[in-house]
Amino acid sequence: MALQHAASGEVIVIQRESEDLSQFSSIALRKTAQMELIRMVLPAGKGLPEHKVAGEITLQCLQGEIEVDAYGRGVLLRGGEMLFLEGGAPHAVRALQDSLALLTILLKD
Repeated sequence: MALQHAASGEVIVIQRESEDLSQFSSIALRKTAQMELIRMVLPAGKGLPEHKVAGEITLQCLQGEIEVDAYGRGVLLRGGEMLFLEGGAPHAVRALQDSLALLTILLKD
């Protein structure tokens, strides 16, 4: 069965009250020809090894603390903070606390 993505104009619930953030999950909320929107739950100590994507990205930390290694340095994101990375920039992500994030990837044609 195919994953149902959000439709244009549909409200998307990102933060759920009293949600358990101790289990990793990654859900594609919407994907179009130009953009992919992903909700990520990152438990403390878990993350993604160094990788890169062709398109520009934003990573918004909604809750918790996330460390992003990019450009030879670590950047700490706390709830309410956001990071932009240009396309092709190698980066790694690790949660310092149980965290909730919203990832946007601008896709190349």
